[in-house]
Amino acid sequence: MKTFETIREAFDWWIKNVYPDLPAETKKGRPVTAWRDYTHNLGISETRMKEILLEYGNFEIKTIITYKP
Repeated sequence: MKTFETIREAFDWWIKNVYPDLPAETKKGRPVTAWRDYTHNLGISETRMKEILLEYGNFEIKTIITYKP
């Protein structure tokens, strides 16, 4: 199990470790567009990163917000 502190960190890991192993038929449409946008710094939102991680990876994403006065 691997944990990440941010969506961007998890997406970077996914791009380098999971994306290359996706079958060719899967590397069409959304994942390849996300890869291109991220790799070439064209802009990709955290919302879209999260959607790609959930759809094309085995990720569980939790948000923890703590307020300490």
